Amino acid sequence: MIQVSRFARSVRWVHHTTALFMLACLVTGAVLYVPAFAETVGHRHLLRTVHVYAGFALPVPALLGWASRAFRDDLRRLNRFSPDDWAWLRGRDRRATAGGRGIHPVGKYNAGQKLNAAFAGGAILVMLGTGLIMTFPHPWPDSFRGGATFVHDWLFVATGIVVLGHLWYALRDRGALGGMFLGHVPEDWAARHHPAWLDERKGRDRVAGKS
Repeated sequence: MIQVSRFARSVRWVHHTTALFMLACLVTGAVLYVPAFAETVGHRHLLRTVHVYAGFALPVPALLGWASRAFRDDLRRLNRFSPDDWAWLRGRDRRATAGGRGIHPVGKYNAGQKLNAAFAGGAILVMLGTGLIMTFPHPWPDSFRGGATFVHDWLFVATGIVVLGHLWYALRDRGALGGMFLGHVPEDWAARHHPAWLDERKGRDRVAGKS
C-alpha cells in the first residue's frame, strides 16, 4: 500500500502535547466542577494544582512549534478559508467519491478541521485569560471575577462537547489516526478525503524528481 507523508514530527508533537494538556484540564475541571465527582475523587487541592498548571501550559506547545516551518505552514493552511470550503460545509455529499476520489477539492484540511482549529485556538486564549483572573483574583474588581467565572465555566462545557466530537470523528477514521500518530496515510485514503492536497503532494514530488 502506497503511503503519503502527511504530518511532520513537530506538528504531531504540538498536537499530542496540546491534547494532553487539554484533556488534563477537562478531566480535572469536570471533577472540580461537579460535586458528585469531587466527593468521590477527593484530593481537591491536588486536582486544582494540576488544572491550573495544565491550563497555563496549553499555549506552550504551539509557541514552541512556531520554530518549525512545517508547523507554520500548517497554521497558514488552517487560516485560509476558500469558496471550496464553504461548498464542502453546505454540501451533504462530503464523503462522496467518484473513481476513488472525493468529489470536493479538499486540501490538507477540510472546512470542519479548520473551524475546529479556530475554536480550539480561541478557546485556549479565552480560557487562559479567564483562568488567570480566577487564579489571581485580588487585583480584579468583582465584575471581572464574576464574568471570568461565568465565561470560563460555559466555555469549559462547550470545549468538552467539541473535544468529544473531535475524538468521535477521529476514532472512526483509522486513516486520520495513522496520519496523526505515524505521520503518513494511505494514498487511497488521501484521494478520498483530501484529493487536492494529494495532487499538490504529487506535483511537488514530480518537480523534486526532475530537479
